[in-house]
Amino acid sequence: MADIIQLLPDHVANQIAAGEVVQRPASVVKELLENAIDAKATSITLVIKDAGKTLVQVTDNGVGMSVTDARLSFERHATSKIKSAEDLFNLHTKGFRGEALASIAAIAHVELKTKTADSEIGTHLTIEGSKVISQDPAVVPKGTTISVKNLFYNIPARRNFLKSNPVETRHIIDEFHRVALAHPNVAFQMLHNGSDVFNLPSSNSRQRIVNIFGNKTNEKLVPVNEETEILKIEGFVLKPEFGKKSRGEQFFFVNDRFIKSPYLHHAVSSAFEGLMKNDVHPGYFLFLEVDPHSIDINIHPTKTEIKFDDEHSMYAMLRATVKHSLGQFNIAPVLDFERDKGFDTPYEYSKKSPTAPSIEVDRDFNPFKEKPKQGNINFPFKREQSASWESLYIGLNDEKAAVSNLGDIEFESEEVTGSLFENTETESGQLTFQLQNKYIVSPLKNGMMIIHQNLAHQRILYEELLKNITVKEAVSQQLLFPLQLHFSKPDLEIIEKVREQLEHTGFIFSEIKDETIEISGIPVLILESHVVNLLSQLVHDIKEDVPDSGFSQNDMLAKSMAASMAIKTGISLNKEEREHLINQLFACKEPSVSPRNKLIFTTMDVSDLDKKFI
Repeated sequence: MADIIQLLPDHVANQIAAGEVVQRPASVVKELLENAIDAKATSITLVIKDAGKTLVQVTDNGVGMSVTDARLSFERHATSKIKSAEDLFNLHTKGFRGEALASIAAIAHVELKTKTADSEIGTHLTIEGSKVISQDPAVVPKGTTISVKNLFYNIPARRNFLKSNPVETRHIIDEFHRVALAHPNVAFQMLHNGSDVFNLPSSNSRQRIVNIFGNKTNEKLVPVNEETEILKIEGFVLKPEFGKKSRGEQFFFVNDRFIKSPYLHHAVSSAFEGLMKNDVHPGYFLFLEVDPHSIDINIHPTKTEIKFDDEHSMYAMLRATVKHSLGQFNIAPVLDFERDKGFDTPYEYSKKSPTAPSIEVDRDFNPFKEKPKQGNINFPFKREQSASWESLYIGLNDEKAAVSNLGDIEFESEEVTGSLFENTETESGQLTFQLQNKYIVSPLKNGMMIIHQNLAHQRILYEELLKNITVKEAVSQQLLFPLQLHFSKPDLEIIEKVREQLEHTGFIFSEIKDETIEISGIPVLILESHVVNLLSQLVHDIKEDVPDSGFSQNDMLAKSMAASMAIKTGISLNKEEREHLINQLFACKEPSVSPRNKLIFTTMDVSDLDKKFI
């Protein structure tokens, strides 16, 4: 039998490795930024075009590479980070497996310019699909510039799996945030299609968080700090009142490396137990330092998951530290608007000593006298003159009056008539009631119908909002005092893109600049207090799944707004509100399913109930 096992060519092996290392342009950004950090750079610039599909360029002022190192850096498993297997458990750098640049060069056009501090001239290297096109001396500044162009140009099937530009840009920004937050002492700059997205100067951790997520973030942060023999914890958690329904601002860093750990996340969430609702997630920026020998980083291709030696101790320490910080720093004044001001101590009496109360008694007081003596007693109120006691006995001797009233006396009948239950039937002949403040039950001819009130209201609002966006005939309610909302720069860009559609629903934007939005008018369907949550949820939905322009964008916008504005579970509805909701639902074009294709109502026949009693 002939031999059938053979070695793969290098370019094929590199493309296979690229499948693990490079899933999307954000993966390239992560590897290049981490290489710049390992090169001891103090200033890093990221330039992307077309969400990284056309260009990803990272420029740093690090140590640079020699001519030989520049060429070897694109070979598989070539690295300066480790020399033996033992070094895998004593890592202080980011990349260490030597696969990143080789994998990137296999699926893109790569251009490298680098120079060390003690070299007079640098190196210019060009590679296309793992093939070295040229390597020439060049006059370049100290540091390294890597340009990755036309990603997946030789794997068109892989390129077709990439999402739209806004989605890929969001993933790039997420990777940029993770590296920038872990290294606040390094200055970062990011440009997308020629426009400045981030310009982060060298600072401390708190200022870096504020520079990325907006100035209003500063008042939300609660510092966390604890150091033990096993673990050192630093960072911040967001105050409980600023929790979100989405898991956006949640960052764990272990030895300056971003990780994902559901186990540690549960430790933080349990520390917030009793302070937040069940469907609200806390925000945190936590930096953990542990002994490199106690963790294993090399268990996942993207190195975002690591293995701890003693997870239980870390869980307990993290939970206790966060809980202690919340108890120590989360002190906020409570505003009680129902407080009786009569119990307050006047300001002029605050420094006076209390005096014993004196009691005065009118010994001549007689309740049977028509006009009681007032004397010199200072009563707190004026007693109204009452009738004399003789008036209580008037009419007792009037027999005619007593006999005439006998006809008005009603005697209890021995025969019990009437229904067992109170008759709550409506004028229209329907009997509706609410179950668990979640479902509306309505009778049918042969059974009953159970309606999910939240999903039903979502369908009603969705069709109305979609009509307003399309027809552009929405009605606005003017605000006496304009709302000023604060968002980060990426969130502001998202709102700016859908500003026209939001205005068609009834929003009136007075001004959008810097990190502030001023709103002078809102749709009549929502309350002023719900505007912040609605726009925040809308930004989150757009980040999760950004549709292309046109109807699909309007559809997503209407779905997100309807979900935020709909009646929530737990809201009690009276008879008129229940009937109005049912009538509006069945006036919709598609009353059976919600905007996200969930069943709105179900029916149950009498025969189904009969089967329960067999």
